[in-house]
Amino acid sequence: MAPALDRIRVGSAPDSWGVWFPDDPVQVPWERFLDEVAEAGYDWIELGPYGYLPTDPARLTDEINKRNLKVSAGTIFTGLHRGPSVWESTWQHVSEVAALTQAMGAEHLVVIPSFWRDDKTAEILEPPELTAEQWAHLTKGMERLGHEVKETFGLDIVVHPHADTHIDTEAHVERFLDSTDSDLVNLCLDTGHYAYCGGDSVKLIETYGERIGYLHLKQVDPEILADVVKNEIPFGPAVQRGVMCEPPAGVPALGPVLEAAQKLNVDLFAIVEQDMYPCEPDKPMPIAVRTRKFLRSCGA
Repeated sequence: MAPALDRIRVGSAPDSWGVWFPDDPVQVPWERFLDEVAEAGYDWIELGPYGYLPTDPARLTDEINKRNLKVSAGTIFTGLHRGPSVWESTWQHVSEVAALTQAMGAEHLVVIPSFWRDDKTAEILEPPELTAEQWAHLTKGMERLGHEVKETFGLDIVVHPHADTHIDTEAHVERFLDSTDSDLVNLCLDTGHYAYCGGDSVKLIETYGERIGYLHLKQVDPEILADVVKNEIPFGPAVQRGVMCEPPAGVPALGPVLEAAQKLNVDLFAIVEQDMYPCEPDKPMPIAVRTRKFLRSCGA
């Protein structure tokens, strides 16, 4: 028997059902996602792209209550490295998502930095490396966001290092953490994205443990990843090739990650996210069931 990981709260997200957009004909309807995620044995969910699940709090509360689900977080996308000029438009988007997140009783807002490469067309939108000035905009902007979100909505922001964004590799993640105030900004460590970008999740948890505020659990297929890296394939097409795979088939091994997280001795969400956009509608459910069983075998 694996040791009981009693500080880890396991959930899943629309992402594991192939949902990347608020509305897309290839995605499963939201009712089906909620039915299946509950049936697969998960207690917690994220909201996913704003507008995929109902945005009326009363209706959404009714829908998740009748399936015995609870919401762990909402998600927002930001381009704060562009400086103060984007604050107003960012805050408008944040306010919508944060208000719904708060209304659902969740306490976290997952913040994803903007992509430097278009995930559909592969067009290079801006340089992959930020200038010193852009780093300052990014870190100060995130601190401001953390402060405002806490003051206005009572939520904690957790910034999500992500492939094809400016917070991706170990060097970039460490620079970001070293440049931000832990009272205002912490990390959503996505084990798959971090491995995709060459990072070691266990090492990050052991080194920057006090900054780990939230986990996304996913794995990468090392063979597909090697091809992706060699041929500089953008993130979207890499996902379509199956770079994010069903655990325990890929890396990093999730048992050691969860054990390292348990040792932090704080309550942590660990939300399964297996990127599968686009996917056949019948594909997610069996994977979700097997993944939940696998995580139980790890003690979570």
